Amino acid sequence: MIRRACRGAVAGLVLATAPALADGVASAPPGGAYRKFSDVSEGPAFMPGLGVLYVDPKTLPQGPFLAYDRAGRLVSTIYMIPLKTFETHAQVGGLAALGGAVDHVDIRYVAGHPGVEEPHYHIVLWHVTKAEEVRVSP
Repeated sequence: MIRRACRGAVAGLVLATAPALADGVASAPPGGAYRKFSDVSEGPAFMPGLGVLYVDPKTLPQGPFLAYDRAGRLVSTIYMIPLKTFETHAQVGGLAALGGAVDHVDIRYVAGHPGVEEPHYHIVLWHVTKAEEVRVSP
């Protein structure tokens, strides 16, 4: 049942992706209300597999989070959608790709981590190729 909800979420994501890079997000730190996630939570400065995350604290826990490699280059836009959203069959929509064009999408279950303790899914809208994901490897 959750797999079917995830497929629907991905279909909605593809329709919501922005065609161009949003202002001020191509390199870290992004502008506006975005803050380093590690400064507003107890999480690490660099999250292996995701990178250095920035988020507007008002949008926690869902995000969007902007993820950067160690050189400060944007690699993905991430949403952390609570498991209960899928369990209750709630619609997941409006997940814009703030970093522009999306190369591919990953959905990963996470039992919780500092800053977003409840079980959730990471919906990762990658702005780099699968091969370039190594930029945020441990």
